[in-house]
Amino acid sequence: MSDFLLVLDEGTTSTRAILYAHDGTVVGTAQRELTQHYPAPGLVEHDADEIWDQTLACARKMVEQAGGASRIAAIGITNQRETVLAWDRRSGQPLGRAIVWQDRRTAETCEGLRVAGHEAMVREKTGLLLDPYFSATKMRWMLDHWPALGESGDALAFGTVESWLVWKLTGGLHITDASNASRTMLMALDGADWDDDLLALHGVPRGALPEIVDTAGAFGHTAPDLFGAPIPICGLAGDQQAATIGQQCLRAGQVKATLGTGAFVLASTGAVIPRSRHRLLGTVLAQMDGQRTYALEGSVFVAGSLVKWLRDQLCMVVAAAETETLARSVADNGGVCILPALSGLGAPHWRAEVRGHIAGLSHSTGRAHIVRAALETIAHQMHDLQTAFAADDAPWHDLRIDGGMSANDWIAQDLADMLDISVERPAGVETTALGAAMLAGVGCGLYAGLEDAAVMRKGARNFIPAMVQAVRSARLAQWHDLLATELAKHA
Repeated sequence: MSDFLLVLDEGTTSTRAILYAHDGTVVGTAQRELTQHYPAPGLVEHDADEIWDQTLACARKMVEQAGGASRIAAIGITNQRETVLAWDRRSGQPLGRAIVWQDRRTAETCEGLRVAGHEAMVREKTGLLLDPYFSATKMRWMLDHWPALGESGDALAFGTVESWLVWKLTGGLHITDASNASRTMLMALDGADWDDDLLALHGVPRGALPEIVDTAGAFGHTAPDLFGAPIPICGLAGDQQAATIGQQCLRAGQVKATLGTGAFVLASTGAVIPRSRHRLLGTVLAQMDGQRTYALEGSVFVAGSLVKWLRDQLCMVVAAAETETLARSVADNGGVCILPALSGLGAPHWRAEVRGHIAGLSHSTGRAHIVRAALETIAHQMHDLQTAFAADDAPWHDLRIDGGMSANDWIAQDLADMLDISVERPAGVETTALGAAMLAGVGCGLYAGLEDAAVMRKGARNFIPAMVQAVRSARLAQWHDLLATELAKHA
């Protein structure tokens, strides 16, 4: 039996390859940064070739550490969702940059579709709202603005990031898993294939899209020349679904929040298709042997990217780890409150046009107050989601957190305090990659199912609420006052 599982974890700011032993022990990690392209306000792009080149370099390093391709039982892939690429099937060459999930260029298109009365149909079929976040309007924009797509004719291929990586790894297999397909706005939650009405609405050609497959299974093998021998590809999932699986939130009512570039809360609904009344999303959690499980989701666009902005644009910190020390160095936020709408507002507000705002500055404001206020935005946005989930009859009794920002003890405790619930953080916070490893293990037959794959998950630490109600109420009042003021400007 092969010794390892290899995960390719394609994030927004970096790509990683992680080598797992069968018991969930991380044997090795290779990581490379991805260049962020911002050609204009609201536009976010990645270079498709860079995604592939950096991912391949990381994967090769881990294959070498494993002792060769024969030591790897299977590959699992997890990816930033909604980001979309176009390439030519004949040449395998990209036809432009990837348009990233954060990109807002299709806000006018979405508003036009909404005004025309299409949102009810979209919501009923897909569980999604008309927002630039999702892939379909990005595809339409590419078709309208990049002549190379029209020139490619029947050779045009569209795909989300995992689809692009599978294509490159296998030398031409064009597939996407159901969890990623459910984020394109082109597949109905109860549909096995792309939906005719949705394709017609967005004007996306069916022939350019990949085949929709399970999240675990024997999908294909890597080309022999890439790693010296073929390696099976057996797990595929969007990053938030993978994290939910890694946290073992598989049964109805279990809730996880991933704190990365953005922040994403998923609550499993089991086999029941979620229908939100409070602007949350319905999504496919997993598909095994053609059978789907679902989740209710709240998506926050700006979390870790706000700290990155403080570091890279304002030079307030040298490294993200500094933020915890700075937050602890002051008693409170000094009256500063931040609306982190650098890419608009996601759930439950869905206001693409709103922009960020820092309120409450005075002569006494210091760097630590601004940094603390930035970290406080995580709990503020999570509280808005907690309220929406409860209104949709999905209350949070506790919360499992993961992702890079969850390693910050101050943030974990602030979440427990502001949400007034127990917050659990696993020993290994990178549960997105762990979930992809579990899927790969199931897909190659190492585990009988996802419940059996739970042996890969290690221990956890709990954070218990300790904030008095008066302090919590004052914080929330400050946040809601700023939120209402900024929303009113764009009413």
